[in-house]
Parts: sequence; C-alpha cells; structure tokens
Amino acid sequence: MIIGREWRAKTCLLSFVSAFALLPTPLGAQAAPANALDAESEQAEARGLPERATIVVTGQSLRSADVEPPVPVTVLTGDELAHRRRGTLGETLDGLPGVHMDNFGAGASRPVIRGQTRPRIEILNDGANVFDASSVSPDHAIITDPLLLDAIEVQRGPAAVRYGGSAVNGAVNLIDGKVPKGLPEGGLDGAYEIRYGTADQEMAAAGRVTAALGPVAFHAEGSKAYHENYDVPDGYGSDRLRDSFGNSSSYALGASWVTGKGFIGAAYTRQDAEYGLPGHSHLNAVCHTHGLDLHCESHGPYNDPFYEIDDSHTASIKLRSERVDVRGDFTDLLPGFSNLRLRGSYTDYLHDEFDGPALFARYTNEAYDGRIELTHKPLFGFTGTLGVQYTEAKFDGLNQSDRHRLPFDSDGTAPAGTSGYTAFLPPFYKVTENWGVFLSERRSFGALDIELAARKDWRKITHPVPEEFAVVVTPAFRAILERRPGGFAAYAQTMKDLYTESFLDENPTARHNPFSASIGATWNIDGGYSAALSLARTERAPNVRELYAQGNNLATNSFELGLARTHWGSATRLPPPTTDVMERAKSANLTFRKAGGPLEFEVGLFYQDVDDYIFARLIETETQTGIAHNYLVYVVADATFRGVDGQISYRFSPQTRLTLFGDYVGTKLKNENDNLPRIPPGRLGVRYEGNSGPLSGDVEYYRTFRQDKVALYESPTDGYNMLNATIAYRFDIPRGGNLELYARGTNLTNDLAFVHTSFVKDQSPLRGRSIALGLRHQF
Repeated sequence: MIIGREWRAKTCLLSFVSAFALLPTPLGAQAAPANALDAESEQAEARGLPERATIVVTGQSLRSADVEPPVPVTVLTGDELAHRRRGTLGETLDGLPGVHMDNFGAGASRPVIRGQTRPRIEILNDGANVFDASSVSPDHAIITDPLLLDAIEVQRGPAAVRYGGSAVNGAVNLIDGKVPKGLPEGGLDGAYEIRYGTADQEMAAAGRVTAALGPVAFHAEGSKAYHENYDVPDGYGSDRLRDSFGNSSSYALGASWVTGKGFIGAAYTRQDAEYGLPGHSHLNAVCHTHGLDLHCESHGPYNDPFYEIDDSHTASIKLRSERVDVRGDFTDLLPGFSNLRLRGSYTDYLHDEFDGPALFARYTNEAYDGRIELTHKPLFGFTGTLGVQYTEAKFDGLNQSDRHRLPFDSDGTAPAGTSGYTAFLPPFYKVTENWGVFLSERRSFGALDIELAARKDWRKITHPVPEEFAVVVTPAFRAILERRPGGFAAYAQTMKDLYTESFLDENPTARHNPFSASIGATWNIDGGYSAALSLARTERAPNVRELYAQGNNLATNSFELGLARTHWGSATRLPPPTTDVMERAKSANLTFRKAGGPLEFEVGLFYQDVDDYIFARLIETETQTGIAHNYLVYVVADATFRGVDGQISYRFSPQTRLTLFGDYVGTKLKNENDNLPRIPPGRLGVRYEGNSGPLSGDVEYYRTFRQDKVALYESPTDGYNMLNATIAYRFDIPRGGNLELYARGTNLTNDLAFVHTSFVKDQSPLRGRSIALGLRHQF
C-alpha cells in the first residue's frame, strides 16, 4: 500500500536589473579591462582584422572601461577562447593564472580557483547563477557548452559580496549570446565551428545565427560533441582510459526587443549529455558504519544493492537540463538611475547514474531565481548598485545509491525471506529558499578609486515529508492486521505517523543569515601602473552535502557523515550534530598591474584566514573489498590560505609577445594533525605568441610541481610537464566575414600526468598527446 501526499512548488517573480546595458557582440567578442582590449586591438590591427566589440561583464559591471577591478580578473575570449576550448569548463580554464581543475574523465571537470572549487566558487551565466548538481559531487558536470560561449570571465578573490557566500574564493561568469543584446549589423550575423581531436576521436560542431525583424532580434544556436575513451601515455598500463568517453548536445532559442535604451528578452536552452565515470566501483556499496567502525561486508539488514552486477560494467551519468532565462538591460530608464539589470531563470535539471543496466542514483534540481540591480547616478560623488535576489530550489538525490531496487515486489507483497518493508520512498527533496540584498558603491579621489560593498542573505533549508510511504508485509501478517480495529489501513497510518516524526527529527531545518562586506582601493600610477588592495570579511553557509550527507559516495569511494548526521557515528568521539555552522573568512588581496607599452603584468598576492572551515576528516580507511573506502565526517577547524598568481608579458613587437605565468597556494589547518585535501601544487610556465598577417601561433610550456603536503587519506602526486602549441590561418571572405583554420596540440611530450585535485587522480590521468583540428567561420 502506498500512502501519498501532494507537494506543490511555489512560483516566484523572475525580475531583476542591470548596472548597465551590455553591448551587442558577435561570436568571439571581447570582455576585458582596457589594457587587454588595447592589446587585442593592436594584434587585430597588425593582422588586418577588425577590432572586436566590447562587452563589460560581472566583475567590472560598475566600472568604466579604463578602471581596473581591485581583485584579479582574467577574461578568456576571441581566438584564445576558441583555441583553448575543451569539452568541459575545468579543462578549458585549466592553466590560467590561479586556475586548476579537478579532473573526472572527459565528462566532468570543475575549475579550481586559488585552491578551492565548488561550493566555494560560483558559476554564473551572464551574471545569473547556474543550477545543477556540480557543487554536491565532483563527478557531476557543470551545465555549459564552451563551444557556444562568447567569453569566460574568471574573478580570483572574494566575489561573495555580489553573488553570495558560495563565491568566497572567486566566480566564473559564462557569457553567451542566446538572449540578443542588440540588433545584428546588416540584419543578420552568425558563426559555426567544427572540430576533430585525435586523442579521443573528438567530433564536435556548433553554430549560431542572429537575425533582426524590426526592433526584435531572434537567435538560434546549437552544438553536438562526441568523445570516445581518450588515449593515455605509456606507463599507465593501458592505451585508453576506460569510461572516459563523453557525448553532449545543446540548443537554445531566444529573442529580444531592442530599444535605444536597452533590451529585454528571453531564451530557452536544452542540454543533454552522457559520460563515463573512470575509477568508479560499486564494490563498496555495502559499506556501513558501526559507530566509528566502517564495515564493508554483508550481514543482517546490510547487503550489497549491486549483488547481481560486477565492476566489468560501464559506470556513466546521463543528464538533461532545461532552462528558461529572462534578461534585460536598460540605461536611463528610471529617474536618478543610470542602469537597470534584470536576470531571471527557471531550471529543471535531472541526471541518472548507471552501473551497467542498473540505475543507482537520480539527482534533480528545480530552481527559480530572480535578480534585480539598480545603478544610481552620481550621488555625493559615489556611483553604486543596489540589488535584490530571490532563489527557491528543490533538490533531490543525496544519500541514495539503490534506486534500481524496489523495496517490494510488483504485487505489493514482501520479498521472499523477509518480514516486510516500512519506509518513505524517494524522492527526498531538500528545499532551499534564499533572499539576498546587496549594495556596492564606488568613488574616485583623483588617482585613487575606492569601492565598498556589502551583502546580507537569509537562507532556509527544509525537508518536506516524502509523498509516498510504503508499508509492505507478508500475507500472514496482513491477515492478522485485518482482524484488528481499523485493519491494515490503521496500522499503515500509525506507522506513517511514527516515521514522519522520525523523518523530521533526522532532517532538521537549517537557517543561516550570512553577511559579507568588502572594501577595495586602486591607486592608478602614471605610466599605466596601478596597485590595488581589497579586504573582505565573508560568511558562507554549508551546502546540503556538508550538512546532511549520510552514506556512500561511490564516485569518491567514501562513506560520509554531514554536520547534522554525526549522531550516526559516535556520541562521545564526534561533535554533536548541528546545523548552526558558518564559515567566516577574512581575506586580503594585493594586486599589481602594468598596462600599455611593451611590458605588461598582473600579479596578485592573497591571504585568507578562515574560522570554522568545513572539511571532511578521515576516521578510517577500509580495504575489505580490495578497493580503499574512506570513512569521512564533516567537521570544522580554522584554516589559512596564502599564495600568489599572475602573469608578466613583454612585447618585442606588435606581432610577438613572451609571457611568464604561474601560481602557488599554501594552506594550513590549525590545531589539526592533518592537511587540507586536494590542494593544487605550484605551477610555472612560459608562452610565446606571434603573428604575421593571416598566420598566427603560440607555444606554451609549463611545469606543475610535485604535491607532497597531503591529507591523511591522500598520497603525494608527482609533478609533470605540459607542452602545448597552436597554429592558425585566417582567410578573408568576400562580402565580409572571415574563415579560420587552426590546429591546437596539447601534451605534445606525451607525459603521464596525474592531477592532485582529482578525487580519482590515480584512476584518471590526463589525456596523452592530442591534436585538435578546427575550422571557424564568422559572418
């Protein structure tokens, strides 16, 4: 018998506002500070190309083009973005100053900024939050397609004041054109690109077109990519990495009404993907705890949910994401305000995790998000933006790894050999509601620019009682129950009432009201030099995994207990269960820049002191099944981060440039006999770029050093060398537009490279030598 209760989702107003209207841009348009734009313009002029349009995004939305942000910002756009693009966001950004990746095969790879990834960095889509499941587990892909992006902006340092506590270490803003920001010149523009990669037999294609009909611009775009298991270098033990394949497709349709004051429009996006999970094993699915003891053997009620499946099957994820975006940007629309920005979205995300034919987990995330920003005109010398954001998300999938097993037979009777089954059935939703209000102000005092910002959030996570409750008994017991007053129905209702009370006790509501504030100052010195200092105090509330994890995470080979679930461990040796935890970080960022002239540089120094840093502490490592399984409990401790990242370049001529780049992160876990896990090692590299008319190219070499400062359940990771090179030739097309042929080689020395930031580093080395051949046409 199933007893259900209907759950109704609330709707919310999707409205918001801009710091100013974004300018229309073709594929490959640039978003960068003035010095980067000048550099690109010089290159374009030297090659006989038209200058690109400028868009100003995220971290610079309150600044004019000649004002630098107080924290380091890297913008990847144009040719560099086109040549660096890979199948995942982490791979695409890996190698930028201060940015690494946590590799999980070809399907999932998240950026790591200054030693931290999600949930301590935020992923944005044109300034609006991206909703998927990537903050919950490293095998979950970030929902984006790099082939369809105009630009990627990476802000290193605390962006939490603008985007909430999840951006405490930085933000990545994905700029696309699915909602047109202007009318195309001549009434029509577009682009397409095709690629082939040798290491994984990559076959990818993407295209887009924007057309104008009066004041309305229509946009359509799509992409499709196919990757086989990729080649790995000699010495790994096999020629190809098993389960490293990835296939994806995406399309979007959008339209905007464009006026002389700005635009307002909407777009629908559908993305699908299927990819393998290298290093995955379900042999430890039977693992369970007896207090502080991790036990990986079947007995009593503890059995292996994969008892009929072995590890010879392919483990994979199949996902689907549908999203509706509403965007608007206007200038001088309201008295006293120079800019207004609107960002709203509805996301319906789902992915299934398979082991062979078995569906063992299903994650869903249905989210409404709305954001309005108003930028006021100068007031007492200050220009600033006031914003409000509302988010409601319904998330499911945590702590479930046996979705393929029904708790009862199809006829509703108990399985043979059991006395019955009484429990709530999935889905087990976690509903997050968040209100945020933020304010930022800027004023110039001659050569000194000052910025102040603050944000306050009110977040609540609740757990609606599941809709379905199963009471399954043997026929003999049911006959006994039917002879009692009220019969079986009364018994079922009594059991549901008891389970409801227990469910609410086990899933306490979490309330957090984080507050973040920052102050930044930029001193603009003659000759293009500048120095910037930013100080921030940020608060981050724990995410759903850190709070409520209880069970096996098969992707990371670990059994985890969240902050609110420690009572399942030991009442005397673990902290008591709590939801009242908040990370508090005090950060300092010092950035030195030089723009213009032959010598240019941007170097950032940072220090972060975090109280109540949330991390997974090792309790025990069990090897009973032959594959190590870690018993991890989320706890808090004080920690520090410090480091340096940046690049220095010198132009020998308008056509040639030499760049030195690198980064380093050091950490300390205070009062703990342990180190923080998966901290990237130091890196140092050099790049030479040159062009001669339509021909351009670059050669890049960097050394990633050995990481031997490891957590108790980690092993040291050897360093590796990486040699990459690009060559491209551009053709002018009659009647406008251009066509480019390019080849991008990566890991040309075919080094066997393991990424320390990866949960499956030993099972998922980087690709071996690979050549990506591409053709781009823009019209």
